[in-house]
Amino acid sequence: MTEIDPLIALGVILATAVTDMAYVFFNAAVVARHRMRAANWSAVWYLLSAFAVINYTGNAAYVLFAALGSWLGAYASVTWLVRGAAPTLPPHP
Repeated sequence: MTEIDPLIALGVILATAVTDMAYVFFNAAVVARHRMRAANWSAVWYLLSAFAVINYTGNAAYVLFAALGSWLGAYASVTWLVRGAAPTLPPHP
């Protein structure tokens, strides 16, 4: 078993926390049917997860393509959702 580098461990914690925050903001934007906000948060979410793309491909340039695909997919999805009626939320207790 290798030793744990405290700086790397802290970096992993921070990166995971920020990535999950972007995911939550993305989902909130989708529920609110804000296309631009959802698309932007989706792209940010992928940029924060970029290390996986770099590890799989060995080329950081693919991160930009992943972010663009994420942005386009989120924008198109929320555009499609906007066609229906906005969801009704139960009253806050």
